[in-house]
Amino acid sequence: MFEEYFPSQLLANAVKEFSKLPGIGEKTALRLVLHLLKQDTEQVKQFAQALVDLKEKSYRCRVCHNISDNEVCDICASPHRDHSIVCVVEDIHDLLAIERTHQYNGTYHVLQGLISPLEGVRPSDINIDTLENRVKQSDIKEVILALNTTTEGEATSMYIYKRLSRYDIKITTIARGVAFGDELQYTDEITLARSIMERQPFKK
Repeated sequence: MFEEYFPSQLLANAVKEFSKLPGIGEKTALRLVLHLLKQDTEQVKQFAQALVDLKEKSYRCRVCHNISDNEVCDICASPHRDHSIVCVVEDIHDLLAIERTHQYNGTYHVLQGLISPLEGVRPSDINIDTLENRVKQSDIKEVILALNTTTEGEATSMYIYKRLSRYDIKITTIARGVAFGDELQYTDEITLARSIMERQPFKK
């Protein structure tokens, strides 16, 4: 336990909280906490306040579920985006990765997860119903399935395809520049841009 070998309970508590973050082990958590201790009190307050503001003041866009400062995100609100194209991604990491390529000018739909029976994630647990509602209610002409090329990603793409194939829209998927098992957020920008630009009709 932390309190067994930390000289301060306050230090132990801070390290324990940081180590709860994904990918942050105890040693990294300690390094981050000690770094904060070296900063001015005002800087630490700004850091803490930024986290509180993020939690209390940010929205999930009511259209695409992107993180936003307003009820509708800048992408969905922009008149310069092509609203007839929707790119379906697993989470914000993937949206940001595609945006960094500067090769896509449509809109997005963030599922906030993938179908995974082993982990108890069902279709109703992610944002598929709202995607279908967008297709029914908006003038959408193409849905791009840009999900990770993992077993869960492929299963989710297939499920979405079956749900949306009844509508008069084009359903495409990113080209296979992204190898099976790769995650979009770790794919280099050139490969990801080419995969988006060379997207293909989804095949069952």
